[in-house]
Amino acid sequence: MVAKRNEPCYVLGVGMTKFIKPRGKVDYTELGFEAGVKAMLDAQINYDDVDQGVACYCYGDSTSGQRVFYQFGMTQIPIYNVNNNCSTGSTGLYMARTMISHGAADCILVVGFEKMNPGSLQSFWNDRANPIGTSTEMMIQTRGITTAPNAAQLFGNAGREYMEKYGATAEDFAEIARINHEHSQRNPYSQFKDVYTLDQILKSPMIHAPLTKLQCCPTSDGAAAAVLVSQAFLDARPHLKEQAILIAGQCLATDSPSLFSKSSIELVGAEMTRYAAATAMKEAGVTPADVKVCELHDCFSANEMVCIDALGLSKTGEAHKMVRNGDITYGGKMVINPSGGLISKGHPLGASGIAQCAELCWHLRGWANNRLVKDTRVALQHNLGLGGAVVITVYKRADGKSNSPVDDATVGRITGLGYNPAVQAKGFTEKQAASVKSRTKTSAWALGDTEKKVEARF
Repeated sequence: MVAKRNEPCYVLGVGMTKFIKPRGKVDYTELGFEAGVKAMLDAQINYDDVDQGVACYCYGDSTSGQRVFYQFGMTQIPIYNVNNNCSTGSTGLYMARTMISHGAADCILVVGFEKMNPGSLQSFWNDRANPIGTSTEMMIQTRGITTAPNAAQLFGNAGREYMEKYGATAEDFAEIARINHEHSQRNPYSQFKDVYTLDQILKSPMIHAPLTKLQCCPTSDGAAAAVLVSQAFLDARPHLKEQAILIAGQCLATDSPSLFSKSSIELVGAEMTRYAAATAMKEAGVTPADVKVCELHDCFSANEMVCIDALGLSKTGEAHKMVRNGDITYGGKMVINPSGGLISKGHPLGASGIAQCAELCWHLRGWANNRLVKDTRVALQHNLGLGGAVVITVYKRADGKSNSPVDDATVGRITGLGYNPAVQAKGFTEKQAASVKSRTKTSAWALGDTEKKVEARF
């Protein structure tokens, strides 16, 4: 049973860092600080306005969230540390929205950050049961096991089943990756901006058929942040209503028994995606036909294929037909992953869900000028983690209208930054950073040299 919500919740501000290769050159303290400052500048708030903080990360010690948030101020607010695998960032958004909609807070800052190791994901706890060990055992029984990374096998097997059941081809999966790489060249925050031909993607090193290397997301360092507020908070700032984005529907769901039904598609959480999508869309009063732009969790091209289907964006078993018809990119029925998706934008686990939120907010505001999906009224977000959890979020403008383009110069004046953060990955000044830090409860010791390091990169 899903509890009824009493109050609306809005995304008032967003911000993010560039997603970069994990080379250990930038610490999570710097990443979280940069994203958090940008989100508060965007929302035109001060940290003293923040009632609660949510920190989202998978790789880091407990209370890393406090280490990041203390840099903005030490105001003694509750700070939660969230880890929900690849859906960590959107789980933080879900928590914040739940608290605001039930009257527990008026303003919550959610910051997702990740400092990762190069290469495929590894477990750091080898003296205890692996959370997805039961899924791996099911995979071994049904499809066997190879030396490929475990996640690539799980999602690659889902792709194989989709081919067997519905007639998709290796070229269909490669086309998904080709589109995402093509989209990413217009995203200033994307880890990769290279554009590839279908043939190049098909001929890149095979990881686990049908998945080649260019169909798999990379590990990444990066951060993203969002400021979520109540109706009362927004009403007190009517000049910001045009940029406020309503969370019209949302559902965090976990797996059903179908996970272990011996279906490779179900083994990667297709059922929880179906359930969460139906629940979130029902709350928002929309259907898949209303969706013009979608940020979909494409950790592998196979997962995008399976989830186009599970989200109801295609008829059952016909996702590959949408791909062939050009219906998932500009000029088609909708645009999926205008950011470049995880495949090309990158995938710092704790930040990914919040970065998806930022991308969709920029589209609904009309700010994403170099990749805008015009006349968008409804935007859909899908963020999934094995183990498992999925968060589906439906966004609308606060005024309920469709978006329309806002030129870069106007955006620069609105934000006070002098540039449009949707199309330029730039920074902030010392004065701007000072304007969002707590006015009365800051600690130079807590901040250390983080701000100087961040501003030096700009």
